[in-house]
Amino acid sequence: MNQSENLLDISMLSVSYGGIRAVKEISLGVGHGELVCLIGANGAGKSTTLRAICGLAPVAGGQVTYDGRPIAGRPVHERVREGLVMVPEGRGIFGRLTIEENLNMGGYTRRDTAETRATIEHVFELFPRLAERRRQSAGTLSGGEQQMLAMGRAMVSKPRLLLLDEPSMGLAPLMVEKVFEVMRAVAAEGVTILLIEQNARLALEVSQRGYVMESGRIILDGPSGQLLDDPKVRAAYLGEELSA
Repeated sequence: MNQSENLLDISMLSVSYGGIRAVKEISLGVGHGELVCLIGANGAGKSTTLRAICGLAPVAGGQVTYDGRPIAGRPVHERVREGLVMVPEGRGIFGRLTIEENLNMGGYTRRDTAETRATIEHVFELFPRLAERRRQSAGTLSGGEQQMLAMGRAMVSKPRLLLLDEPSMGLAPLMVEKVFEVMRAVAAEGVTILLIEQNARLALEVSQRGYVMESGRIILDGPSGQLLDDPKVRAAYLGEELSA
């Protein structure tokens, strides 16, 4: 894929924590309107990669380009204002605030109050369960409902690129199905998505392309259907045995 077609380009990115190189010279791209997944085992460096894209982890080398411009050194809130938004692992909701107040926090970088309100109502259409509980404290919600809220709050920020970090973690199967259903709906609205997900099968089934990360490096990439059929991917991440 040509760089001109990408909303996000990562080139030779390295990230270090306390002398440990967590991400080692990786390169990847996400095109406008694409849903791309990054899969790998725990500790592979997936979440660190997302944090570096958002400006939450120190970049030791390489470059992150968003919408054609390098974003090194740009404050996190500026990246959010420009449509680069992350839903972190663990959701990060404000437990003492109501659902509606949490959603309003998603619009803190926006100045178009009426449109922000309309976006919140759209989120309630996507997640009817949140609409029913809009005045309930977020801390009293189930894990699945909190994940819905975290995704909804990100949507209120009007993302152009949505980074999702392990959205299915700890959720019951029915709730996972709902979260991925909404992910498809969001992608269909034209939002570009980079998904990190330990459930490799789900991630590859919902995405157009995928990257496989191992020990801080990208070891494989390609169309998601091709990766689903790859014997090594099936053995390492889909729980299937390699044929002799």
